[in-house]
Amino acid sequence: MLELLAGGPDEMVSGEGRIRPHWRGVMGVVGGLGRAGLAERGERLARAMADDGVASLLPGASGAALWRLDPLPLPIPAEEFEALAAGITQRARLLDAILADLYGPQDLLTSGQIPAPLIFASPAFQRTARRSKGPPRRPLLHLYAVDLVRGHDGKWAVLQDRTGLASGLGQLRENRRLIGTAMPEIARATQPRSISPFFELWQEALGRLGPHGMNDPAIALLSPGTRDPHWFEHVVLSRELGCALVETGDLTMRGGALFLKTLSGLQPVDVVLSRVDAASLDPLDQPEAPAGSGVPGLLDAVRHGALTLLNAPGAALAEMPALGAWLGALAPSMLGEALQLPNLPTHWLPDAATPTPALPEGHAHWVFRPAGQGSASESLERPGQGAVAAIALPPLPVAPALEGGALTPAPFILRMFAVSDGASWQVLPGGIARLVTPGAKLTGRLPGGGWCKDAWVPADPSEAIIGPAAQSGPPIAIRRTAGAIPSRVADNLFWLGRYVERLDRAARLMRATITRLRRGAPLPRELAELGTLATCLREAQLLDEEARPSAGNLASLANALEAVGRPAVRQLQGTIGTLVESVRDRLTADMHATLTQTLRAAEEALDNSAPELPDLARALLPSLRFANAVAGIASENMVRGGARLFLELGRRIERAMAVASEVAVALDAPAQRIEAGLRLTLELCDSVITYRSRYLAVLQPAPALDLVLADASNPRGLAFQLEAIGTALRELSGEAEAETARELRRLLAEAEAITPRLLAAPDQAEAATAELPALLRGMAGEIATLSDQLSRRYFALLPPARAVGVDMGEAAILTA
Repeated sequence: MLELLAGGPDEMVSGEGRIRPHWRGVMGVVGGLGRAGLAERGERLARAMADDGVASLLPGASGAALWRLDPLPLPIPAEEFEALAAGITQRARLLDAILADLYGPQDLLTSGQIPAPLIFASPAFQRTARRSKGPPRRPLLHLYAVDLVRGHDGKWAVLQDRTGLASGLGQLRENRRLIGTAMPEIARATQPRSISPFFELWQEALGRLGPHGMNDPAIALLSPGTRDPHWFEHVVLSRELGCALVETGDLTMRGGALFLKTLSGLQPVDVVLSRVDAASLDPLDQPEAPAGSGVPGLLDAVRHGALTLLNAPGAALAEMPALGAWLGALAPSMLGEALQLPNLPTHWLPDAATPTPALPEGHAHWVFRPAGQGSASESLERPGQGAVAAIALPPLPVAPALEGGALTPAPFILRMFAVSDGASWQVLPGGIARLVTPGAKLTGRLPGGGWCKDAWVPADPSEAIIGPAAQSGPPIAIRRTAGAIPSRVADNLFWLGRYVERLDRAARLMRATITRLRRGAPLPRELAELGTLATCLREAQLLDEEARPSAGNLASLANALEAVGRPAVRQLQGTIGTLVESVRDRLTADMHATLTQTLRAAEEALDNSAPELPDLARALLPSLRFANAVAGIASENMVRGGARLFLELGRRIERAMAVASEVAVALDAPAQRIEAGLRLTLELCDSVITYRSRYLAVLQPAPALDLVLADASNPRGLAFQLEAIGTALRELSGEAEAETARELRRLLAEAEAITPRLLAAPDQAEAATAELPALLRGMAGEIATLSDQLSRRYFALLPPARAVGVDMGEAAILTA
């Protein structure tokens, strides 16, 4: 197939064999770098993508398979861009007018200018979006993209219109940034026109499209979520446009209006830039939508003008491949203008009996696609049934690309973008040149497993830079609220904190166990410590129940660490990676890079280590460093607001439960063996050096347990965690809820009372081993209950559970 596609016009070399003027700056830099320098720049670009580009989409995932960027850009001459921009603007106006008719009076169908069977059979036609009286509210088309190919005559033609979920703008934005980082010489030599004004104008355009012409509307970008392959783009766009990144679960309808559910209450949403398929927006209008998807009543708010949804539901109808057969005739009748940027020769074949026309001269082959389904893949063989669109595809144009350390000609398809504010269109000066490789689809949403170039337009110093007008308005009220984040985001941050602490605990427990196993035949004290560690490992689900250490057989424990512990740690790392990505819009680029790079190092260390205990111990060190990186970011990089507070709550609750349960296990032994438990407790709580500096070599229960349970200055101790939880809750809600505050004060009082209780006991060891294990296990259970209460209050947004008396004297817990 690639042989059929290649062989089109060479973008770099003219028919006389000379380098075209707009390529000379690029090739001058290439010649100066030489083959070795160019290969090094390609490797630098790959590293930049791995560090903070799409390759870091999920730590450990192969992002390069999703998106590979060639270091050489595709320059587009300024005069050629202006012609393309005029054609793109005209096509966008035409498609918007066609959509307005098809979802309004349908005169085009009545007059036969577009066949009715084509429209009504299309899965993209949203019947509930049609207005029987009056034209639909405009614009129906707000964001538009178009895929272009150049023929042997040097003219561009349209392969595919993208009017539904036109993707690639976030990718384009990152392409420009990454090229500037990895290939600054080319940027200096060619001086591409900045694309920042486009995004600024887009942001301003969204502000003009509020319902009923309202000023300063609340804008949200609606994403399917972190599992969507375009999640990275959604994060980039939400930042560029200064709007909230939300999922359908974050939204709710109240009184016919749309609201965002946050910790501080419901916040209105006026404009939604949707990146969700139109068939999954509203289960009330679309019964065939997947279960649990969409926002019930959302499209009703759109119909009544209470919400602006962009692109409008049903806009993907204009992507139908067969529609291109009529656009040339429709432009004069609807716009009074000839179509400037035509489609490739396109024919509608309504059934298998309709013969395929003769292939136009200069075209390589026919591409057959379902006539009314824009996102379907093409094939080289004509389908045997159903209506299809036959598109005559010429050999694709080629441009030099770096492959295997050398420049090779690669066929490409150019995608360009435009946005509208309802009155005028703005075309982005540049685009994405998608390099077509064997087996790649010619159409579809980007990145789509592609290899691409950054297409740019050289800047003209004499050209005026068009940007948004200066904004004026009343002073903005100062806000320092902690709860203005969606409940879903708070939930993810909370669990990110908990899983980071679980990873930290797992690494510490396993390293402590391996250290003792490597010493050979254990002493009685070490065997007791191994028994305690094995119990803690089983409670942390890092060890099988059968792996019990004994003086004569430690092999079962060592084997279990490899067979169970290593995969469990790797699973924790994977869960953390998913959670990091889910809160990416709440992390700066530096914060995200720090987390993903340290987590990736931890994963690679574990994956690449040999199956021996010393290697496993070394492989766990990067996991501890990752946990320290999270703590440092939370302390030094995050504003003391909702995001940090929930991350902190998760960490402190998980650590408090771990400290209480591990100390309980360590003390659950005869009094004469308490010394081993105390040493292990100090080690696991990272408090050995502090204890020695305070008490030298004397080890006694009261001072040791005071340090890890009652000393509020020890960040690895229980009291510190309880105080931190209380502080976070007070910062979050002004005052912690009365019941929760009482519980925390009681738990802290119990922890602080342990020291005087032991000091007053005739035998500290006896008192510690007899009384504390049950007390600490009870405290761990109460902290877990506190976690459930927080989840109910802040994440599920449910009122507190209340006990209601019944005739039998029992209590039932009722939930609203």
